[in-house]
Amino acid sequence: MSNEKRSDVLRVGLLGFGTVGSAFAEVLAAHGDAGVRITRVFNRGVERKRGHALAKFVPADAVWTERVEDVLEAADVDAVVELMGGLDPAENWLRAALSAGKHVVTANKQLIAYRGAELFALAESKGVHLLYGAAVAGGVPVIPGIAQGLSGDVITRISGIVNGTCNFILSSMESGAAYGEVLKQAQAAGYAEADPSADVDGFDARAKLCVLARLALHAEIDPEQVPAQTIATISAMDFAYAKELGCTVRQVARVELAARAELMDGVVSASVGPMLVPKTSPIAWSHGTQNMVVTSGRFGGDVVFSGHGAGGHPTAVAVMSDVRAIAEGSVQVRLPAKKMAVVGDVVAPHYLRFVVADRPGIVAAIAGALAKVGANIDSILQHRGFGGDRLPFVVTTEPSLSSKLEEAMAEMAAFDFMLEPPLCLQILVVDDRDTD
Repeated sequence: MSNEKRSDVLRVGLLGFGTVGSAFAEVLAAHGDAGVRITRVFNRGVERKRGHALAKFVPADAVWTERVEDVLEAADVDAVVELMGGLDPAENWLRAALSAGKHVVTANKQLIAYRGAELFALAESKGVHLLYGAAVAGGVPVIPGIAQGLSGDVITRISGIVNGTCNFILSSMESGAAYGEVLKQAQAAGYAEADPSADVDGFDARAKLCVLARLALHAEIDPEQVPAQTIATISAMDFAYAKELGCTVRQVARVELAARAELMDGVVSASVGPMLVPKTSPIAWSHGTQNMVVTSGRFGGDVVFSGHGAGGHPTAVAVMSDVRAIAEGSVQVRLPAKKMAVVGDVVAPHYLRFVVADRPGIVAAIAGALAKVGANIDSILQHRGFGGDRLPFVVTTEPSLSSKLEEAMAEMAAFDFMLEPPLCLQILVVDDRDTD
């Protein structure tokens, strides 16, 4: 790839002047003469956007337009910065920009997760950059840190918190708040959308996990193959029991090169969902909208990236860093990746929470269902103060295959004493295995 600058100034066409786009303009202005200049801005309702308080940071001679072609086809645009998100029409826009020989910087995790391989190939064929440092963890330099700082290691696992909305909700619930109440707070603060499903059901984190898998594990995986579990089923009682077990609850995204002997090479184990996380794990320390990613390397061991992953300014910092890399003629690190299959099956201890109408024989029935799938009970926890008409209690298992636990949970859900669908969460294992 060529590392020559086209001119003394990198001319940027901006697609989107929303929260991140306007913050990018402000961050760019704060850098003064950074060798970068916004020449064009595309957005719907452009007159309204020109009246935005942060529009003052856009050069007065920049062209504002509601026609995306005015950016993609412009001779005075060297790099397109896409900050609008989604697959359609963003994919066609970026294909057009790359085909025209323009560099691209994007914060679009869905696009990189689902279409990254094709877009990277197109960028390479045209001799231009496609950078996406803001696609995961906002202003936390996870992507450049892995691509450059850890490229000399052999990373075998990534785990962490990559959705600030879920972390805000769950860490607030840890302090005693109810799920519905905190969700409303997150929506009011702009952390969650009116329809929060992409965040709380794990789809946002799943896309980000796939981006990281390609970069760190060199694994091209289909996001649709990665199992995702909602956090909406978590309640205050789960945090109370988790505390008793020396844990908390967090939405954890995790991908690992499959280690089980019966799995062939070319397979990764991946999942996204709420897990019990031991308080000794760095992942348990993340609160509010913070993100945290832990990479585990064969030679370098564990490396932790942590910081604010949401919001206009942190994300704009990552975008600005990518833009400056292009302006300075940096050579992009090329890391090979191959398609890999995904299994959601893991061997781990599990947390099972039940709400039942109390009667004799309940524990025996649950133990019997677990025994059928070869799962052993590790402990039983029951707090006082609940009536027998609606009694919550928890069973933890010894390390068991998650697919077998799912079979047992399906059987137990049909028991006539169950008042709610039982909840099954993986307990994250903090291991100190030798990585040499």
